[in-house]
Amino acid sequence: MIDDITAPGATIVVVGTAGVGKTSLAVHWAHRIRERFPDGQLYVNLHGYDPGPPITPHEVLDRFLHALGVPGPAVPADLESRAALFRSLISGRQMLVVLDNAATVGQVRPLLPGDSECLVLVTSRSSLSGLVARDGARRLSLRVLSEDEATELIQRITSGYRDQDDTADLTELAGLCARLPLALRIAAERAINRPWAPLCDLITELRDESALWDALTADDDDESDAIRTVFAWSYRALTPEASRMFRLLGLHPGAEFSLAAAAALAGRSPAKVRRVLDDLVGAHLLEQPQADRYQFHDLLRMYANDQARAEEPADAAFEATRRALSWYLQGALAARDRLGAGPLPWTPAPPEAEITSPAFPDRTTALTWYGQERENLVRAVRAADDLDISDITWQLPAVLYPIYAEHNHFADWIETSTIALRVTRRLGNQAAEAEVLESLGKAHTQHFDRTQGIELQSAALRLRRELDDPLGELKSANALGLARLRAHDLTAARDLFDRVTTLAGTLGEQYWLAVAINNTANVDLELESFEQAHQLLTDALARFRRLGLRNGEGDVLRGLSHLNRELSRPAQAYEHIQAAVAIARGDENPAREAFWLLEEGRVQIDLGQPAEALETLRRSATVQRQLGDRVREAETWDATGIAYRTMGRAEEAVPFYRRAVSVFRELNETWLLALTLDHLGAALADSGSAREAEESRHEALVLFQPFPDPRAQRHYDRLAAIVTT
Repeated sequence: MIDDITAPGATIVVVGTAGVGKTSLAVHWAHRIRERFPDGQLYVNLHGYDPGPPITPHEVLDRFLHALGVPGPAVPADLESRAALFRSLISGRQMLVVLDNAATVGQVRPLLPGDSECLVLVTSRSSLSGLVARDGARRLSLRVLSEDEATELIQRITSGYRDQDDTADLTELAGLCARLPLALRIAAERAINRPWAPLCDLITELRDESALWDALTADDDDESDAIRTVFAWSYRALTPEASRMFRLLGLHPGAEFSLAAAAALAGRSPAKVRRVLDDLVGAHLLEQPQADRYQFHDLLRMYANDQARAEEPADAAFEATRRALSWYLQGALAARDRLGAGPLPWTPAPPEAEITSPAFPDRTTALTWYGQERENLVRAVRAADDLDISDITWQLPAVLYPIYAEHNHFADWIETSTIALRVTRRLGNQAAEAEVLESLGKAHTQHFDRTQGIELQSAALRLRRELDDPLGELKSANALGLARLRAHDLTAARDLFDRVTTLAGTLGEQYWLAVAINNTANVDLELESFEQAHQLLTDALARFRRLGLRNGEGDVLRGLSHLNRELSRPAQAYEHIQAAVAIARGDENPAREAFWLLEEGRVQIDLGQPAEALETLRRSATVQRQLGDRVREAETWDATGIAYRTMGRAEEAVPFYRRAVSVFRELNETWLLALTLDHLGAALADSGSAREAEESRHEALVLFQPFPDPRAQRHYDRLAAIVTT
């Protein structure tokens, strides 16, 4: 019936009560018509009716963009940019998008592909009328099976296992299951496991269970009562080992989990737990979407959680949950170590004795684990906080900090670290508080809230000084120095990097010494101390090469390109920046590649190759947009304006300058705003817009005045001689 109402570009909403088979229908139909969509399918369970919070569109788009080949660091930070990138990537493609278990229109609308050849299939218990009224979706209401369909389903499942059951008994069993496919399958499986028992005996048991449920609930929803009755009937038939495993799984923070996580909950080996999980899958109380991964139907998850609260002793339930959360912490530690994030400056909570800690043979397996468990890691932090397991609550986000930073997973990073900060302050653990402040400060700085980022980093620095923690002070000073450098607060940045250099030398930290020397050189470039910058860059390059750190080497090469460009040696600059870009591409690091392409575009302009520069800058801007780095994207627009003006096409330069000005003004990037307003004024003057040119230059003049460095003062003096006061 769906085939009759679907076409490319359509949105179909399948609605119906819980357990009626919406997901089964969607998955079955998607498999049937996969040939119609040669560019693939995207599926997500939105968990709209789970006990915990549903998955947000922001999280779903992150998954979809990864599935479409977007590298982790290239996924934009904000919802609007993610949605725009998603729509652009699937434009022209023929894909099927399945959005399962949606609770609200707000969960769905950002995930719609827009004007495309894609077909969207949504399932929900709600009518989602807004999608029909505003987005032109077609609604298909899925009702419970008819009496004949329900009895036929039971007969088909039990065929070959039982003798011919009486039709009247089949009809009564179907009625007790409210003719819902989920309940019917569980009941049929129970009948298969007792082939010698007359069906009427099973019906009597189910009636007794129903009477017990009626006595315990005042729910007027017959379908809800029926399905929970079937759950209880099947659950009570499990072995003690299987029933305990079932209810312990209800304590897991997420609806989907691995075999190893289930083993941690049970405090047993994965080999022993696998057999019990197989029994639960066979009883249709658990689903197995992949070889070593399992998931609950949302109704069964709620039921399992209820049984855990009712039957599992509180201390046993707490210990089981702590084991699972400890397993996630140990997995994050192993992933961090494999990804080369460096040693922790604090001692993590030891693993629980009953768990087998994850281990990863290489970087790929570590990243795969992180990708699979990412949602569960966030939920684990929430669960640890709810249960007041303080050590895991703050340590898990602190361990994940470098992984979050590498992948721009700002929502996860900020949410979990904010929880961690509150917990460390409640504990009075100042060392832990400083660690979390540093992480959260970097998250906000990278997420374009530099003011809050600097406040948090400054607080971390103060704490570490009070605690006499020189290595921690070094890290905080460096992070704060980078934030000051981007704000063109050069005196403060230089003082901070000098402190990093001193501390790194005292501690014998060769990596941090190379970082500090390179960062100091970048300050000298801005101060136009070119000879000193050259000495520092040469020193930093040798240090990074000795350490075998290619990213550090690439950043120094970018600095050498900048230096040679300032000294009017574009040919030498081009050699350096090409080598840097090659390193970024070899390491598959789009963030660095995009930043270094910006420098390459500027060098090409100086080489007299503005047309080539336009293409380079376009590539840089595209990746910056994907990354969600609005500041650097705006810097590419400013450089694009310079390229057009160099070509004698000032009128085409103006709109690029205006776009950059708008972003810099919005984000309070005073130094970059002053530079671009100066450029805009020149382009407007070349275009014959004298009044606007005067206004732009006057604003730039005012903005340059507070900066004390030679470059700023030179800009100020030049504009003062031009602008009419």
